[in-house]
Amino acid sequence: MTYRVCFVCTGNICRSPMAESVFRARLTEAGLDDRVDADSAGTGGWHEGDGADPRTVRVLREHGYDSDHIARQFQASWFARLDLVIALDSGHLKALRRLAPTEEDARKVRLLRSYDPAAGDDVDVPDPYYGGLDGFEECLEMVEAASEGLLAAVRDEVEGTAA
Repeated sequence: MTYRVCFVCTGNICRSPMAESVFRARLTEAGLDDRVDADSAGTGGWHEGDGADPRTVRVLREHGYDSDHIARQFQASWFARLDLVIALDSGHLKALRRLAPTEEDARKVRLLRSYDPAAGDDVDVPDPYYGGLDGFEECLEMVEAASEGLLAAVRDEVEGTAA
């Protein structure tokens, strides 16, 4: 059975597609890409059908990541097929937990930076949309740092070693 992870930000053109691309690369490196599927969505549908922001694409490509993406809006019905829903900031976390049909579904929602021990209390990945390219670089650094811890947690779940 495939373990399914969905990354969620606001419009699904900056942070969540970046997190999806980075995490897919980590899954491939770890040999888990045949057992774990990762995708992304937005809390809103403003950009549905659009590609990722060109700055996201540029930063991903410059760092060797795939950047193929089409934006979509997260749907409450998806909780039934997902094992883990990763919010990119605390606003997304709250919105997704409110959207969850059951308490069990609400417990599937986690913050990405909660998987980065160095993040401390700084749990949000800032939205780079209204800034320059440096904000996208910063976003990628945060996503990469948290992806290692997320990969370890997902590996434990997939291999049945979770506590």
